[in-house]
Amino acid sequence: MRPLLSSKWAKVFVFALCLMPLLLLGWRGYRQDLGANPIEFITHATGTWTLRFLVFTLAVTPFRKLLKLPELIKFRRMLGLFAFFYGCLHLTTYLWLDKFFDWREILKDVEKRRFIIAGFTGYVAMVPLAITSTTGWIRRLGGKRWQRLHRLVYLSPIAGVVHYYWLVKSDIRQPALYGFLVGILLLYRVAVWKRLIII
Repeated sequence: MRPLLSSKWAKVFVFALCLMPLLLLGWRGYRQDLGANPIEFITHATGTWTLRFLVFTLAVTPFRKLLKLPELIKFRRMLGLFAFFYGCLHLTTYLWLDKFFDWREILKDVEKRRFIIAGFTGYVAMVPLAITSTTGWIRRLGGKRWQRLHRLVYLSPIAGVVHYYWLVKSDIRQPALYGFLVGILLLYRVAVWKRLIII
């Protein structure tokens, strides 16, 4: 495992894997296989992958420590940026394909549907993280301030789970699963902070 993670091609391979959901979505669109409501299908798919990549990003730290694979850290930034990328696609699908940038209609939608506010909160929390993800920004902000800012990453998946839970009408199994995963990953960090887990 360790030699594979250390390989110079590892990042290329992970990058290609991260693009697969978009390529598969494009392929289904090309084949006109997006169901009866293509816009809803795309919105759901991009939103789900945003939440998945947030979970992947949160999972890097416990996995690299518990499995003693420090090499995993080099994938965390990429996974976080892909979460933001799919979040941008999710938001753009709603604003453009669904609402055609009709801001009056969008504001009415926000007033009626609280899940939109939760989703937008999660997206906004990712924006400064994406902007400051470069080495240059780490130097400008300093390590401690950069780390404090990037704790916003904990807000995004929580807001994403709430967004998903409020969105579904009756079947809450999927948002409950993501809520469980996010909860476990956050509880791990609390346990480390409280020194309940020795690493």
